[in-house]
Amino acid sequence: MELKSLLKFFFKWIFLCIIIGICSGLASGLFLYSLEFVTFFRELNQWIIWFLPIGGLLIGYLYFLYGKEVVSGNNLILEEYSNSKKRIPFRMAPLVFFTTLITHFFGGSAGREGTAIQMSTSISDQLSSFFSLHNRERKIILVCGISAGFASVFGTPLAGAVFAIELLFFSKVSLKSIVPSFLVAFIAYFTVEFLPVQHTHYMIPFVPNITIQTLFWTILVGILFGIVAMLFSKSTHWWGRLFVKHINFPPLRPFIGGIVLALTVFLIGSTKYIGLGIPTILESFEMQQWVGIFAIKILFTGFTLGAGFKGGEVTPLFFVGATLGSFLSLYIPLPTALLAGMGFVAVFSGATHTPIASTLMGIELFGLQTGIFVGVACFVSYFFSGMNGIYSSQVIGGIKKQIYTGIKNR
Repeated sequence: MELKSLLKFFFKWIFLCIIIGICSGLASGLFLYSLEFVTFFRELNQWIIWFLPIGGLLIGYLYFLYGKEVVSGNNLILEEYSNSKKRIPFRMAPLVFFTTLITHFFGGSAGREGTAIQMSTSISDQLSSFFSLHNRERKIILVCGISAGFASVFGTPLAGAVFAIELLFFSKVSLKSIVPSFLVAFIAYFTVEFLPVQHTHYMIPFVPNITIQTLFWTILVGILFGIVAMLFSKSTHWWGRLFVKHINFPPLRPFIGGIVLALTVFLIGSTKYIGLGIPTILESFEMQQWVGIFAIKILFTGFTLGAGFKGGEVTPLFFVGATLGSFLSLYIPLPTALLAGMGFVAVFSGATHTPIASTLMGIELFGLQTGIFVGVACFVSYFFSGMNGIYSSQVIGGIKKQIYTGIKNR
């Protein structure tokens, strides 16, 4: 590449990354602030959960009338990257923003990463037409959208940048995407840092030395985290297929699902399993949890998203992993906080097939001293989580595919 072309590429992508990073950071900041508000209101007024079916019906009708092209959410982004057809409609951003808030306001069990990524990517993709970018450049735009959305909503720029690349790796990510992915992640992250929004902080006060014994226990729990990640992914997809099979009219799916969820919350007598579940995640780092908590959260989240409510899967994955790790500290001779942190990122790793990004997230959230423990747990979980993940359109390849193809062909 000639110097003139290199400089043109360099300044062009700095400019695009600044626009994407600031816009994505502002969108995530507004979303996080709004999400905190609706969660606070719901917890103070728990009677609102009885209106979850109405909220579900509203979500269903909004997507039925205006969102048929974007209803597949993150899978649409992955499909557009692999096989570009047309620009992602801008309306994906406001639709997923408001419908995710409705989900959390009335008491659904969902996350936030899917919303942030969809907002960021749909905003970013508008630049493809405005600047007349060709298909290879548009792929970089989509990488930047994913990176900025993830980094800004979780406050983890390194993990966000790598997550976008790793998620799309087997869909042939261009080397030219790497620098923009990192640049836009940090711009989006610092944009949120300037806003009156705070990310959740986690503490692991004690990390033991790496020995043969602690390494053995880390591998063992990594296997368990991978199996649970596979269970989470299969649960979400199973509920989705069940609702589609038995309820033909899409708006009725979240309406009926909302009735079941509201009644279940009433019968259980607790709001622990709805919303993001951040208080329970934080509690997992301080005290051992009951074994059934992670399983109930899987059921609640799979049912909520399968019914057609909107939000992400990642924060529920954090919940599942942290509570499972916390419970395992009853039997595994490792600190409760460390096991909760390992589960936090390892279940996420297995469900998204992104062990490198998950390891970096663990280091960013818990500190460099946890690196070996979270890294081993994330990679073991990745290999034991099967070929299915939360994103059905994700392309899986490499050693993992060879291993599972070999097992299947035996």
